[in-house]
Amino acid sequence: MPFATHRGQKIHYTVEGRGPLVVLQHGLFMDAESWRANGFVAALADRFTVACVDSLGHGLSDKPTDPALYAQDQRAGDIVAVLDALSAEKAHLVGYSMGGWMAVGVARYYPRRLASLTIGGWDLANGVPKGPSGPIRFDIFWGFSQQVAPALVSWVTPEILPGVQAAFEALNTLDGAAEAVLGAGAPVLLWDGTADPYHAPSQAFAAAHGLPFLSTPGDHLQAIMTPAPDVVVRLGEFFAEA
Repeated sequence: MPFATHRGQKIHYTVEGRGPLVVLQHGLFMDAESWRANGFVAALADRFTVACVDSLGHGLSDKPTDPALYAQDQRAGDIVAVLDALSAEKAHLVGYSMGGWMAVGVARYYPRRLASLTIGGWDLANGVPKGPSGPIRFDIFWGFSQQVAPALVSWVTPEILPGVQAAFEALNTLDGAAEAVLGAGAPVLLWDGTADPYHAPSQAFAAAHGLPFLSTPGDHLQAIMTPAPDVVVRLGEFFAEA
């Protein structure tokens, strides 16, 4: 069971397949195994080495409660630590939702490690949708998540909830995201489900900056948990052209 170590924290990842390295970074409440469950690993592993990373606070990775450990630069460093453990100079990085925010961090702090960058389910400019009085509080988000996706959050115990909260609240770090992605020097693909609130702003951003945009059926969860059959095909084509 492979682990990378970064700033004293163990980061779990899985690896299978052969070929150029693709790193898949999941969203909040998910884990590395999510990519296998939704078919991404099986569809990519015949052409690529596929590494799926458990984010800090998730899966089999360490789950500290110190909010400082969930800062974007440190989370990006977790992904790069996996590249280092695999002796990989670069990787095609796919980040979805929170993983998209983490991928922005790699573009900001470690751009030379990117062969390409795919950001799904994330609004580069605005981040998490705001409520009437500003950023959504975690207690409201947590209660909503328990109601609409109880199976997805069932693993979150009271002991590790502070770490999950820190991961959520860190998503408000947005300064320089667009500049980091556009200046990373790697091909960029944006991807969102048509019913995802992120779809319209991401599509507009892609159009404004001449980036390819992958529009697929479903809302924020459906687009990743039950992806359209052509999603992985399109991703594979993007990696091959990068």
